[in-house]
Amino acid sequence: MIKIELETGGSVWKVLTKPGVRVEAGDTLFILEVMKMEVPYEAPASGEVVAVHITEGDVVEEDQLAVEIAE
Repeated sequence: MIKIELETGGSVWKVLTKPGVRVEAGDTLFILEVMKMEVPYEAPASGEVVAVHITEGDVVEEDQLAVEIAE
């Protein structure tokens, strides 16, 4: 299981995946807005998204669990 945690706090601008979706390494999963900049988060490996713990508009914190992918 791959757990994607946030590297910084910010606001969730766009969520581009959902549970059950197959992603490939490098696919953008979601985009955070951090200090007026868009920061995309990409899948580190291919697999199936099993959980998304954030929604658009959420204010999030560093180290918060965002997405889980099963390889």
